[in-house]
Amino acid sequence: MRVRHLSTFFIFTFGALGGLLFGFDTGIISGASSLIESDFSLNIEQTGFITSSVLIGSSVGALSIGSLSDKFGRKRLLLVASLLFLLGSGLSMTASGFVSMVVARIILGFAVGSASALTPAYLAELADAPHRGSLGTMFQLMVTLGILLAYVSNLGFLGHNLLGIRDWRWMLGSALIPALALFFGSLVLPESPRYLVEKGKVSEAKEVLHDLRAKTNEDPDKELADIQAVANQPKGGIKELLTFARPAVGVAIGLMLLQQLVGINSVIYFLPQVFIKGFGFPDGDAIWVSVGIGIVNFLCTVLAYNIMDKFNRKTILLFGSVVMAISIFILAFLNFTVSVKTAAVPTMILIAVYIFGFAVSWGPICWLMLGEIFPLNVRGIGNSIGSAANWIGNFIVSQFFLVLLSFFHNNVGGPFLVFGFFAIVSIFFVIFAVPETRGKTLEEIEMEMRHKEADKEAAKKAAQKVN
Repeated sequence: MRVRHLSTFFIFTFGALGGLLFGFDTGIISGASSLIESDFSLNIEQTGFITSSVLIGSSVGALSIGSLSDKFGRKRLLLVASLLFLLGSGLSMTASGFVSMVVARIILGFAVGSASALTPAYLAELADAPHRGSLGTMFQLMVTLGILLAYVSNLGFLGHNLLGIRDWRWMLGSALIPALALFFGSLVLPESPRYLVEKGKVSEAKEVLHDLRAKTNEDPDKELADIQAVANQPKGGIKELLTFARPAVGVAIGLMLLQQLVGINSVIYFLPQVFIKGFGFPDGDAIWVSVGIGIVNFLCTVLAYNIMDKFNRKTILLFGSVVMAISIFILAFLNFTVSVKTAAVPTMILIAVYIFGFAVSWGPICWLMLGEIFPLNVRGIGNSIGSAANWIGNFIVSQFFLVLLSFFHNNVGGPFLVFGFFAIVSIFFVIFAVPETRGKTLEEIEMEMRHKEADKEAAKKAAQKVN
């Protein structure tokens, strides 16, 4: 199907569906984990591993998909990811025990990791420079919507063993619906024009660009010429990642690791467990708390969508880091100094403030910048490296959160003190390492990077001559 038959709203919405599945399949386990633990008679380590096993698959999926997308295209690999989502969701719904659940979650991880590496690059390559911030934020907006829908699904199915099938199976099986939407959407989505130029399909790229820019003030022919100029740069593959693109690799790994080490997914995955084990809430009330936090997360990401092109990326990141650090340290102080009963409501409020700080900044911007900072001919593999770093950080936090919570005798202040330390680290990382990309085309960002590296090489040679 030709792209002109599709609206840009359809393209960016369905292009970002990988983010919705990312959020849904990682968020759905929060309400199901305690039920699975009881049904399969699991210990705390096994429950934690079922949650974090998806992250093992995600790391592998993210690392492997990049080079494949550079070779076969973003569109085809999104279709493959949708098939993996369907397979993993079906297997998790029908799992018969600990091992089969872990296998199903690892397959889901392949899909989630693939989507996390593919989608930001795909959206960045379709968007025009003035709107790339908001359009790129569509990925994180879909992630938060997926998480919220997962919480709603948890709440809707809790206690309802329809057709004699346990409630948690319906929770996990409900992921089949967005997986089907991604499958059919990916059949008709256009290929990235930048990938098409890279493969010598200039006329197809021109058609896609003209239809994408039909209702904007951007000149698609000039954009095509800029893409061709960059595509004609010497090809280096992995060598480029280790030379002039090395700063981009460092920034990507730092951003994506810190996005996880500030603790966001401990809240997303384990919030019901926190209020069940830490504050004595019944299952239903704990899931209601997670629904409320999910709504805050989604609405704050909507806010981020609307402000992303109005403020510099670094400014927003710094704001988020400060808000997270302050809310985390106050939360930890309260939980170490007052009774559990007294701390429950302030903890909910402070977690909401923390979510606000994350959702307007580190949530969307890290994925956005991941699609911006790598050069065209290694963008796929560069995104894979950044995504893999994110999933490794995610695995670390998810695997050890419940253990930390138990170590501190179910006092949430302990784990959050660790997250607060990394929130402080994130402030310094943004100040000293993160480049500003707002308002620049992907080609301008790449050429700036090339010029900086050329200047460094020239200065190095000059220094060698002097010596």
